[in-house]
Amino acid sequence: MRLVHLSLLLVVLVPIGVVGCSRSDSPNTPESTVVPTGAASAAESSAGSGGPEAAVREFLEAVRTGDDKKTEAMFTRLAREKIKEMEDIQVAPPGSDTASFEVGTAEYLAEDGARVKSKWTDLDREGKPRTDEITWMLRKESEGWRIAGMAATVFEGEDPLLLDFENPKETLRKLELLREEIRQRTESQAAQAAQTAEPKESVRR
Repeated sequence: MRLVHLSLLLVVLVPIGVVGCSRSDSPNTPESTVVPTGAASAAESSAGSGGPEAAVREFLEAVRTGDDKKTEAMFTRLAREKIKEMEDIQVAPPGSDTASFEVGTAEYLAEDGARVKSKWTDLDREGKPRTDEITWMLRKESEGWRIAGMAATVFEGEDPLLLDFENPKETLRKLELLREEIRQRTESQAAQAAQTAEPKESVRR
């Protein structure tokens, strides 16, 4: 079972109670904070120019460095408003000193819509580099291109997980279901591995 990095999937909506646990230990990681729509204007101005590829690049760099304000500023206004309405979540990218990313060419869906594929590489639990592919959905707004959602293949060979950042409640529900599915699959694999090992132990005796 090969899973996309959950830290990247959870970068947008994190329950407030687990922000401290999800953070990188890097001293350069900013403190987590909820940014009101108006307070994001400074970050928005620097990202207003350029196409959807540039927007994804700025977003992923903010995620990599754990920059809460910049990360939230790169969402659509509707997404920011909906996130602000929910008191139990906030934008809190964990940040990673070992992560790197590549951004592909944008595919325009309409005058104000596009999707951009990216590759995110980081170390897995065993310390080995692993690359995951994620597609970002963007919408062009008055301040520039902004992130509206994402799609990522969590389980190889299965349909990708679609997350709509403009519907954070549904996104949280999907992530909770994902955690439970991962837990069940992990336990099932562990049980199968234990059963496979038992006959070998019997032969040795």
